[in-house]
Amino acid sequence: MNWDWDKLQEKRQRQNWGNSSNNSSNNNNNNKNDEEPPFGSGSGNGGGKVKWILVALVAVWLLSGIYIVNPDEEGVVLRFGKYDRTVGAGPHYALPFPIETVYKPKVTQVQRVEVGFRSVGQGRTFQQGANRSLPEESGMLTGDENIVNVQFSVQYQIKNPVEYLFNVTDQAAVVKNAAEAAMREVIGNSLIDSALTDGKLQIQTEATQLLQEILDRYKVGVRVIAVQLQDVHPPKEVSDAFKDVASAREDKSRIINEAEAYRNELIPKARGLAAEVENQAQAYKETRIRNAEGEADRFLALLKEYEQAKDVTKQRMYLEAMEEILSRPGMEKLVLPKDAADRVLPLLPLMQSAPSAGKIAPQEQPSGTQLPEATLSRPRGNN
Repeated sequence: MNWDWDKLQEKRQRQNWGNSSNNSSNNNNNNKNDEEPPFGSGSGNGGGKVKWILVALVAVWLLSGIYIVNPDEEGVVLRFGKYDRTVGAGPHYALPFPIETVYKPKVTQVQRVEVGFRSVGQGRTFQQGANRSLPEESGMLTGDENIVNVQFSVQYQIKNPVEYLFNVTDQAAVVKNAAEAAMREVIGNSLIDSALTDGKLQIQTEATQLLQEILDRYKVGVRVIAVQLQDVHPPKEVSDAFKDVASAREDKSRIINEAEAYRNELIPKARGLAAEVENQAQAYKETRIRNAEGEADRFLALLKEYEQAKDVTKQRMYLEAMEEILSRPGMEKLVLPKDAADRVLPLLPLMQSAPSAGKIAPQEQPSGTQLPEATLSRPRGNN
């Protein structure tokens, strides 16, 4: 019995110790629960701040879609990498990245590529700076199988911004290669004399047209403004011979121009002189005709008077003839009677000093008219 009682006491002690340990653990748990705040009581303020930060970020992201296109630009908008629209100058809005992307190429800017040379400097004035030649680009073959170095530049603008941005990757390289190919074809169809002298303008025009056709075929979206030849010269090995040929050609042109100038000066003078001679001849013709007509009219009038009074008319005509002969200045006059005319004839060659002599044969002298014996009239100053 004692043994059972002892076991019972020991069992009770164990139960009492277990209860005390459970109570202490419960008390500790209760104390911990009292010290810790309830869940969610402190996290409410932190959640509000995060919310406002997220709202601000979304607002900034949405506002980032505002953009401005300058007057010299055009806006090309892509939506998820695919072309969507093209906009002009001014403020616009696009959905922010990565939904929409905006490219703004300068469509009015004139761009320039160089073929056969590279500019290495720019002068202080309007003159172009020094150039560095590139023989591998400038060497070309003409139609008459001569080598010539051609240096030129190409000026172009963006015509279609969509094609310009997305059809090719390196637009300047495409324009340069196409320009070189077009120039080689044009030079190949030209003679070297034309390329070096007076055919440069035609070469530039043909190269511009051909280059535009090539770029349109490739859909580069570029409009060619001009192809300008900077320098066209033969290789150094034969440059002296070409200079001699060019000098001879210039001399030929100069002589031709001088001949043309002399021709243009001489022909008008000759035409004017011919017109003057023709006018003088026409005037002389009209004068002679008028004089002949006047003499004919005078003769007819005189004939009419002569028929009416023959003796009087004959006497008047004789007196008028004598008056005309005797009134001539600077002339010796010799008037002889009828019976002395035969004796004077041998003496006529002795009077060679006289410029002219007037002799009147008195056979037709009308009756009743007497002449002086001998009258010698000499001009004054010939004594």
